[in-house]
Amino acid sequence: MNQPVLVTKARLPRREDFYSLCDTIFDAAWLTNNGPCVRQLEQALSAYLGTPHLLACNNGTTALMLALHCAGLAGKKVAITPFTYVATLSALLWLGCTPVFIDIDPDLCLSPWLLRRELDADSDIAGVLAVHIYGMACDTEALGALCCERGLPLIYDAAQAFGSRKNGKSLLDYGDYSICSFHATKIFHTVEGGCVITHGEEELRELSLARAFGHVGDEHFTLGINAKLSELHAAMGLSLLPGTDAEIEKCRRLHTAYDDALNGLNLAYPSRVSGQEWNFAYYPVLLPDAQCRERALTALNIAGIYPRRYFTPALNTLPYLEKACRRPCPVAEDAASRVLCLPMYGELKEDAVTAAAKALAEALRGR
Repeated sequence: MNQPVLVTKARLPRREDFYSLCDTIFDAAWLTNNGPCVRQLEQALSAYLGTPHLLACNNGTTALMLALHCAGLAGKKVAITPFTYVATLSALLWLGCTPVFIDIDPDLCLSPWLLRRELDADSDIAGVLAVHIYGMACDTEALGALCCERGLPLIYDAAQAFGSRKNGKSLLDYGDYSICSFHATKIFHTVEGGCVITHGEEELRELSLARAFGHVGDEHFTLGINAKLSELHAAMGLSLLPGTDAEIEKCRRLHTAYDDALNGLNLAYPSRVSGQEWNFAYYPVLLPDAQCRERALTALNIAGIYPRRYFTPALNTLPYLEKACRRPCPVAEDAASRVLCLPMYGELKEDAVTAAAKALAEALRGR
């Protein structure tokens, strides 16, 4: 391999498809403020995902902030997983929420039974923020039933779950609100972007107002921020969406190649729930211990392969959290110390998969 193999590579559309849309944007001179490309993208995404109440945003973090705000959770206690990217927690903290960390199950998602125990102990918890980690489904039945029983809003951070489905419907269709990231590292992207999904016209109107400063013309209705997606970013999404199923199929085949190459090695993998159609956007492995992971990182880097420690550290251990929030979450902390995400994207060559497997085998032998 002559070039470094990074953990991901941004998917790009055909130039002529993107440039054609850019020509229409230049002709109209309409660059932002809910332009035609944004509206066309929202319609296309709604059709693709089967989620009619979808709002495009300028990134997944602001989409999550809109969901938390419109769910009435700003400034309140929110139960959250410690095993995710820091943006999930950042959205909470920027809205003045107090995170209550709930440890994870072997599927690396927030544990419903531990959540129930915490809700029994703390009546001030006002909502739940769970994450479909690596695009793998949470226990949506248990979490949905528990939140319904307690009258709590349930928000899913589905940033990594575009294209993943469960029981025949998109993972983004679960919960009271669900958000997705369209960052350039994702299997579908708009360079920077995201969306928030809800289940009713009134909620969609509230989200739309909050996305655009809370006003329409000179009429002001509510507190808002600037979370609008630009026309140029929407054009990238419109250009890429038709090829997304093919990208998922390429990743599925690469997963099979990894499975074969790594067979027999002392590695563990997140467990997947039944009924899920995964998007195969990540290839996470759990090494036996933290020292072995560091050996693996070194061996892979020497081979020109650069995985990422998604997700390290466990968020409950972050130094800038208030001390009361930094409660132990041993399962998440253990996973964060041992996890590696290997390179995964449609253009990845199988010789890189073979090289990664060889480097991991050497690390596991202690060489």
